[in-house]
Amino acid sequence: MTYCVALRLDRGLVFMSDTRTNAGVDNISSCRKMFSWSDGESSITLLTAGNLATTQAVVSLINERLKSPGERSPSILGQPSMFVVARMVGDLLKEEIARAGAGQMNADAGTFGATLILGGQVRGSAPRLFLIYPEGNFIEAGDDMPWFQSGETKYGRPILVRAFDPAMSFAAAVKLLMVSYDSTIKANLSVGLPLDLQIYETDSFQPGKTLRIEADDPQYHAISEGWSEALRAAFEQLPDVEL
Repeated sequence: MTYCVALRLDRGLVFMSDTRTNAGVDNISSCRKMFSWSDGESSITLLTAGNLATTQAVVSLINERLKSPGERSPSILGQPSMFVVARMVGDLLKEEIARAGAGQMNADAGTFGATLILGGQVRGSAPRLFLIYPEGNFIEAGDDMPWFQSGETKYGRPILVRAFDPAMSFAAAVKLLMVSYDSTIKANLSVGLPLDLQIYETDSFQPGKTLRIEADDPQYHAISEGWSEALRAAFEQLPDVEL
């Protein structure tokens, strides 16, 4: 399992993903799930969750098309809008799931499934954010839903619902995501550090601050410990229940 989140802020986009691909007492591995492309006219970031073979195949197809674009295999860069890019990536995902499942009559329908979060900006339009489903269709983030999650979403969702503000700074958004991930990691073994972070600033047309948050990151641990203490303090201040 995995956990990926992307926020649409007034000043740009923020992406975060974990790197855990297997979870168990003696079987834990990591793999990158965040990928970016830019050419000065557009900047695109993709977060992947689901079947690892499927998502790696989609990313490989995108990279192959960047090297040798053609009429039947166009590059995601140089497109007129992020909507067109989302449709292209959705088609790649749907086709790869169908290809992988061909002949696998006994495989569960979700065996090869994956969900993608796609965000970025094409010159001439504002940054946009999409959630792409295994069927290849997608929805776009808007004022009513300015962020997307994929993978193991339930544990990290409450803090986003309560605290997200599109006017917040990039630093505040990263802090919010750290709390969201900390809540998820403490509740579910299938999500774990290190985490990948990327910030995209509107009209920059290139990936901004990009870093990996390792297991021993002091800022992450300060946020984790501070959040636990704040929750305990808030709980103690709640009125007593009369029984």
